[in-house]
Amino acid sequence: MINPISSIITWWLKRRMSQIDHMRNNPIEAQNIQWKNLIERAKETEWGIANHLHKISTIKEFQETVPTATYEEFFPWIDKAMRGKENLLWPGPTTAFSKSSGTTNDRHKYIPITNDSLEDCHYKCGKDLIALYLSNRENSEVLSGKNLAMGGSLQPNPVNSNAICGDISAVIMHNLPAWAQWMRTPSLGIALMDKWEEKIERMVETTLEENVTSISGVPTWMIILMNRILDKTGAKSISEIWPNLEVFLHGAVSFTPYREVFKKLITNPNMSYLETYNASEGFFAIQDDLALEGQMLLMLDYGIFYEFIPLEEANDAFPNALTLDQVELGKNYAMVISTNGGLWRYRIGDTIKFTSLFPFRIQVSGRTKHFINAFGEEVMIDNAELALARACEFCSCDVIDFTVAPEYMEAGKQGRHEWIIEFTKKPDSLEIFTNTLDAELRKINGDYDAKRYKDMALLPLKIHSAPNHLFYNWLKNRGKLGGQNKVPRLSNSREYIDPLLEMMKQL
Repeated sequence: MINPISSIITWWLKRRMSQIDHMRNNPIEAQNIQWKNLIERAKETEWGIANHLHKISTIKEFQETVPTATYEEFFPWIDKAMRGKENLLWPGPTTAFSKSSGTTNDRHKYIPITNDSLEDCHYKCGKDLIALYLSNRENSEVLSGKNLAMGGSLQPNPVNSNAICGDISAVIMHNLPAWAQWMRTPSLGIALMDKWEEKIERMVETTLEENVTSISGVPTWMIILMNRILDKTGAKSISEIWPNLEVFLHGAVSFTPYREVFKKLITNPNMSYLETYNASEGFFAIQDDLALEGQMLLMLDYGIFYEFIPLEEANDAFPNALTLDQVELGKNYAMVISTNGGLWRYRIGDTIKFTSLFPFRIQVSGRTKHFINAFGEEVMIDNAELALARACEFCSCDVIDFTVAPEYMEAGKQGRHEWIIEFTKKPDSLEIFTNTLDAELRKINGDYDAKRYKDMALLPLKIHSAPNHLFYNWLKNRGKLGGQNKVPRLSNSREYIDPLLEMMKQL
């Protein structure tokens, strides 16, 4: 039976689809409108005055006047906003900050969230997720039940009690309108608990009898929840618990290594998987075609103006940032954003590549600081994940988490890549799996293949099979369970892998 308010929601979603279609067909116009609105709204802010926004009339002038900035460079402005300074980066006060550990160091990041960014970006994308999904599955019954979402947690603002802090999912849930709260589970009190082990248990207890038709969250944490449900109930499949479950809305990490794991956990043959690209800084892209795995429509009317830096210039002080009409297919770019959250020409740290230019669809390829290039091999995260998925398919095994780092060259000894992989189903032969993964990585990445030629620069991979829950316990020991926290996949240093190897010795 359809929820009482679903007919209203369905009407709104159809109306919104016409707007999405217009955006897809007029992408440059959509971006020009966003840029003009951002400049107009912010020109009287303290930041706008300092950067002479009132004198800027073209995007070219904007790029020539305002430098790109990293979080560290932008932090003095964010710090003032956190302390309650109004009309600083965006008109009015900033009353929420998304707390992120980041994935490149242990420092917390506090990303400003304004009412405009909540309404015109984060909430808008939530509606668009359903609109785009229903456009793919017209006979869907997703609105007849509830969405199970694994939220983060809220914490006090360390410098200003009038502004909340927390994972972006927690900030969004905390501010959801009543109708949206009614259509989700578990209760807000459970969803925002900060003790993650207790939260998992409470979620299991309170959602078993719900009519869950959709789930959303980070794949790794959803796997933990579903395995706990199966342990508690003795069921062989989540489809026995939630027979009407039909879609998983996932993001934060690539779904490629997890796809087979989910197929075994959820046996409904009609189960769909819809990928999103969201971050503390904003919501950027949604998979608009269920047949195009890993490819997402860049959402161009969320109060965000995009620029793209060619990867070879990503760490330059004054890079050549391209606008949407200048990008090329298949090339890696570092993404730069200006937003209605008060971020300006902000280097988000992610790399993407375009898989289509009409409409503009993207694929997340990695992080500007999360790749391995210790030997000139330039292995990006998408290379590693695709090779891993192929090796798992060939060896009939499943993976829940992994991390990779270089084993550096020493006198008279070549280097190599060292992996720690936690399997949910181990390969019959780790040696065959290792050789397969190495071979697939060579097929995918020509630079890696060249360095592996006759073992001249790089030796074959070294792979450790991790004990169960290694990565979970590592995150727990660092106080980083749940939310947007995740295991760094690739690192050009050994700052992650060495502590993990030490943990393995102690187990």
